[in-house]
Amino acid sequence: MRAFREKELLFILVMASGVLWLMFLGNSPLRDWDEGTYGMVAKEIYRTGNWLYPTLQGEPFLLKPPLMQWLIALCYQLGGVQEFTTRLPGAVLTALGVPLLYLVGRLVFNETLPSLFAALVYLTMLPVVRHGRLAMLDGMTITFFLLLLFCVLQARQNRRWALGVGFCLGLITLTKGTIVLLLGAIACIFILVNRQFALLKNPYFWTGMFFGNALAIAWYVAQWQHYGDIFLQVHFQSQAIDRLSQAVEGNSGPPWYYLIELLKYGFPWLLFLPGGLYLAWKKRDTAWGSLVLIGTIVYFGTISLMSTKLPWYIMPVYPFLALAVGAKLSEYQHRSFKAPISAVLLAIIAIASLGGCVYFATNNPQPVLIVMSIVLAISMGVTAWLIKQRDRRFIPVLFSGMYLVLALLMSSQSWIWELKERFPVKPVAALIRQHVSPGTTIYISFAYARPSLEFYSDCKIVPATAPVLQQMWSNKSYLLLDNATLKGINLPGSKALGTAEGFTLIAPQIN
Repeated sequence: MRAFREKELLFILVMASGVLWLMFLGNSPLRDWDEGTYGMVAKEIYRTGNWLYPTLQGEPFLLKPPLMQWLIALCYQLGGVQEFTTRLPGAVLTALGVPLLYLVGRLVFNETLPSLFAALVYLTMLPVVRHGRLAMLDGMTITFFLLLLFCVLQARQNRRWALGVGFCLGLITLTKGTIVLLLGAIACIFILVNRQFALLKNPYFWTGMFFGNALAIAWYVAQWQHYGDIFLQVHFQSQAIDRLSQAVEGNSGPPWYYLIELLKYGFPWLLFLPGGLYLAWKKRDTAWGSLVLIGTIVYFGTISLMSTKLPWYIMPVYPFLALAVGAKLSEYQHRSFKAPISAVLLAIIAIASLGGCVYFATNNPQPVLIVMSIVLAISMGVTAWLIKQRDRRFIPVLFSGMYLVLALLMSSQSWIWELKERFPVKPVAALIRQHVSPGTTIYISFAYARPSLEFYSDCKIVPATAPVLQQMWSNKSYLLLDNATLKGINLPGSKALGTAEGFTLIAPQIN
């Protein structure tokens, strides 16, 4: 009977995460930078059949390993080039992290309830859902790492599971390269702290390490032989080592940068995180307590000390935080509790949600976001009242409310809110495709490159200043000019091919 319940819970988690990660997955254009870049690389793999040496606009793509791009290219073969197929591999693999976290929790907690709560917390974390739905590497990396932890823990009862450790390390390496060193270090420290020394004497472990990493090693050797030292310089120096000591491409921030990220997007689970981390400290001699502390301290500490700061670098810490919050929520089921501060803060969120409802109703009304605000206000208000009454039913109310809120957000056009910060690329790309042959270089009067525009237009779009634009037009190049630049630049006898989203496409000069 117990096994049946386990399978039932896993089925529910798989279905719930699948719906949340896959619903309306292709309803928004690709985002700069990662999505547009990986989409272009995958499209070139799909069109040229060059799987071993990926390219970007015909040039070697040396920044990242190719597993994500391989999977996207396979999806292109099955379903064509579109937003849904671009995001599908990352979304599916990230969604599988929810049941995997439950299985890891069952092995470290030896209880169902905290494991289920941890999985549901992970399922309803906004950054996990949003970034996991994008064609980015972080969600995939987390799932492979959770599978690694599951293999390590399962190997205590069945030695054959140790085979999977090496294969998971290989998958992480082929997904995001050198992050395998940090995640591997966390797993190694966890093994040592929990005295799982038998794993290091297990022949299945070493067999898996050899064969599981063989493909990743072979790919790296092939790149080095093909490109030489430039591959090592770009892939390892620029993409890994430099990010530790330098703010690459100006992406800097203070040491508390990621703490602010948690404060911005961690609600409502952030309310229970301090108690969960304290509980992990008290239970640090247990498997779950040591895993939470090791993962949180080592990973969060490392990225906080790095000079390069990017919001999605924090992603791999969320499973550890979910385990801590799950343990704290489970504790509420076994003893009386008081959480007046949590009740007050949730009530404030409910009131703020009503304000959001008014905002969405008066500024370019979107019915889905209005309903989302109402659901958030009701669920947070009811949860606050139940906590004040010391009623444990606040937990299912909070889970169900957050799930509905996230489902409504993902069904809207606003789940990738960065798209509204810049001009829409699809109309501009349609204008380019109408008049320009694929592969043509076009110079644009915009401050920086837009990989998503290049993806949709099938052209290389190069940002340039007014003097450079003037020269390129004289050199018979296409220009894409915003209204202000068009008025201020001297292009005698120029021919406008069309306008979209405030940009005019100018034909090359004819001598």
